[in-house]
Amino acid sequence: MLESTVTRPGETRSRVALSDEAVALLRRLRGRHGPLMFHQSGGCCDGSSPMCYPAGEFLTSDADVLLGVFDLAAPGEPTQALEFWMSAEQFAYWSHTKLLVDVVPGRGSGFSVEAPEGVRFLIRSELMDTATPFA
Repeated sequence: MLESTVTRPGETRSRVALSDEAVALLRRLRGRHGPLMFHQSGGCCDGSSPMCYPAGEFLTSDADVLLGVFDLAAPGEPTQALEFWMSAEQFAYWSHTKLLVDVVPGRGSGFSVEAPEGVRFLIRSELMDTATPFA
C-alpha cells in the first residue's frame, strides 16, 4: 500500500492510500498517458467512482479539495506526482474516512483512463476516530 502525503492544513495523517494493484496499474497507465490525477465527485453511478485523468484534463476549482499527493516513482526514478482531488460537497460526507483506491475487474467510466484495461478503480473506505479526525 502507498500512502499519500498530507495536504490539508492542520492534519498529520494521510487521508488516502493506493493498493499495490492500483500502484502497478497507475505506473503502466502513466507510461501511456503521461502524468495522471484522480478526481472523486459526488455524482451517482460512475460519478461515485474515482476517475483517473491525464493531469490537467480535469479542471479543479475552489469546489474541490486536494486530499493527497502520491509519488508513483519506482526506486531510483525521478518523482512522479499524482494528485487525488474530491469535490468539496462529497468531502463533507466523507470527512471522517480513510480512503483506499483499489482496482477490481469490470468496466468503469469511458472517461477514466483505465476503462480500456477491463478494470476499474474503486474506493474502499474506513471510518476514522471521530474524536481526533486526522490530527
